[in-house]
Amino acid sequence: MSQVGKLEKVSIQSVWRTEPEFTRWLEQNPDTLSETLGTAIESLTREMSAGDFFVDLVGEDGSGGKVVIENQYGKSDHDHLGKVLTYLAAFEAVTAVWIVETPRPEHVKAFAWLNDASSASFYLVQMQAVRIGDSAPAPLLTLILGPSEERGRVGEIKRTLRERQQVLLEFWTIFAEALKKAGDSAHAHLKPTYGDWLSTAAGITGLGYAYVLLNDSARIELYIDKDTTEAENRELFDRLLSHKEAIERDFGAPLDWEALDGKRAKRIAWRTDLGGIKNRKKWPQLQAELIDRMHRFMNALNPYVSALK
Repeated sequence: MSQVGKLEKVSIQSVWRTEPEFTRWLEQNPDTLSETLGTAIESLTREMSAGDFFVDLVGEDGSGGKVVIENQYGKSDHDHLGKVLTYLAAFEAVTAVWIVETPRPEHVKAFAWLNDASSASFYLVQMQAVRIGDSAPAPLLTLILGPSEERGRVGEIKRTLRERQQVLLEFWTIFAEALKKAGDSAHAHLKPTYGDWLSTAAGITGLGYAYVLLNDSARIELYIDKDTTEAENRELFDRLLSHKEAIERDFGAPLDWEALDGKRAKRIAWRTDLGGIKNRKKWPQLQAELIDRMHRFMNALNPYVSALK
């Protein structure tokens, strides 16, 4: 039977006397860290300034995002946790790696919370040194905590939503100027928003005229929701529906009369065929059409809405 050696731990300081020595070794061996994290870490640079502090290492992930790395001998402490967060903000990094000899349970918990609460990725790694018999000591890096796959999917969804909100704000900002130029006194006073819709009161509590913008479609609508019961909203809807022929004649086109059975709110709408927010090239045409149609829409409906009082 072949002789089997015994793996034993050795003091970190017997391999790298100081933290800076370990940092220099890590800078020269980025593949070891990449294997531990399960993600590529490249272009490591030591001792970059962050105000009055110097981060141990700054690198990049596979997508070019900044990665900050803080190394610590001994037990993890609040001081180093604070440094990790400071460096993350200072370098606008997307990933933070804390390599520590002995991670405390409270700091493991803190990193787990940060992964759930933040769009950045947080990795907590334990560093050790081991050897077999009289062999040269070898580094042993163990991933204690990192972002979960589910958390990564949630983060991607959040990023997508933020990007969509920025596009919506851009659309409504341009739209606000178009409303003013068109003399739309009903909606021109409204501020641009991150939301899907821009709405103004129709003169009766619970009724509003709205522009609604989705990814691939857009519409104008009279939304009926008095925040009471479906029956009361249905009564108002039916009273307007009784004038359907006259309203559509004045509007100049068929409308969608949506009773939305089983739901409290009701809707009368007109939909464009120019698409929605994704079709950026058609934004000017889309905005002009929506404004024109809303003008006709309100003129056709207002006499009958006023009669509801």
